[in-house]
Amino acid sequence: MKKEDVIVQGILDHTGGKDNIKRVAHCMTRLRLQFHDYEKVNISELKKVEGVMGVVEDETLQVIVGPGTVNRVAEKLSSLCGLTIGEVKDSDHVAEDMKNSVKKKNNTPVKNFLKRIGSIFIPLIPALVASGLINGGASFAQNAGVDPETTWLQILLVIGGGIFAYLGILVGWNTAKEFGGTPALGAIAGILIINPALENITLFGEELVPGRGGLFAVLLAGWFMAFMEKRIRKMVPVSLDIIITPFLTVLIVGVSTIVVLQPVGGFIADGVTLGINSVLDVGGAVAGAVLAGTFLPLVMVGMHHGLTPIHLEFINSQGATPLLTILAMAGAGQVGAAIAVFVKTKSQRLKNTVKGALPVGFLGIGEPLLYGVTLPLGRPFITACLGASVGGAFQAVMSTASLGIGVSGLSLIPLIADNQYFVYFLGLVISYTFGFIFTYLFGYKEEMAENLQ
Repeated sequence: MKKEDVIVQGILDHTGGKDNIKRVAHCMTRLRLQFHDYEKVNISELKKVEGVMGVVEDETLQVIVGPGTVNRVAEKLSSLCGLTIGEVKDSDHVAEDMKNSVKKKNNTPVKNFLKRIGSIFIPLIPALVASGLINGGASFAQNAGVDPETTWLQILLVIGGGIFAYLGILVGWNTAKEFGGTPALGAIAGILIINPALENITLFGEELVPGRGGLFAVLLAGWFMAFMEKRIRKMVPVSLDIIITPFLTVLIVGVSTIVVLQPVGGFIADGVTLGINSVLDVGGAVAGAVLAGTFLPLVMVGMHHGLTPIHLEFINSQGATPLLTILAMAGAGQVGAAIAVFVKTKSQRLKNTVKGALPVGFLGIGEPLLYGVTLPLGRPFITACLGASVGGAFQAVMSTASLGIGVSGLSLIPLIADNQYFVYFLGLVISYTFGFIFTYLFGYKEEMAENLQ
């Protein structure tokens, strides 16, 4: 049987069969499932399915199978269940027992906020990755001496730069959708922030600046658009809803955005970028070590997506994000730790898991290693973080930065700013090395492999 067939059959066997699956969706590495009866799901047996690298219980059950594979598994599983990807079967609610149990563990304001941010930006990651790599390749060509007026280079820059120029529209769309509003109205919120016509307006004695506040302003405006739309709709007669509700919503939110929300977003954006730059300038190696060393725990709980608007604001305001190259060391430390486990272990199953997850780990996709190797083993997760700290300290001292987001590891090399490609790569090697050394000497004992059986 093909790998994806084995995974699909294992999922069906341990989740109550195809009739119990209510919704199938996926992100880059995770299959996201909802069920009619969550009591039929056997988590411990599901983790043992060959090809399953980890299972995370959240408002959806997340089965980690890795990039590429997840697309095939989602397609096959949804077909067997008579669903299209993302569709919900029937109109009943997601099993209340699952939602209630998850809320008890995860319903904190900070975590809920970061989940919202993740839901807004995760769908944009493929576009950001593609555009970032195209931009990186074009920038590399320019740095290599290619004439900027060359037609093919100009075309690449148009293709790669388009999403970053108009990203506010997509973020506004997703923000309104996430908060229960009409996505098209959210897109208008994004247009309000980036509209070049703003520079022709003088308000309170100051000329308005297109793009002021960046994505922070877009998030505020998109949220407020959804908030106002829902409340206005409650007061408008059904027969007039299609006309009055969007009209009043856009008018009220439009004025509020220009007068209040955009300046507030600008204040937040300036504060965040200034704060992080100050920490890196003052803290130097220590700040880099702390940031890189604590990033894997954020990935573990899915809160790392909350940093996406910060990276993008750095790119918007400074042209590159110094934070991403530091945080990318977390995945590199984990790669080094996994190699040490591979060298030391006698467990063939563990060796196979490491071999399957390492290639994408080198390319910056760390979840298969995280949930399949280091986290279940325990101590290697800590030594991976320690290895990452050393690389993070190096990147902070060397002041590397990235021109784009969406990738890390070796895949990030084309996006490194100021021709510091080798410096960034050297930081990766440092994290690989120290992740390996810490894990080999202190992080792994053979009895730990029993946790994966």
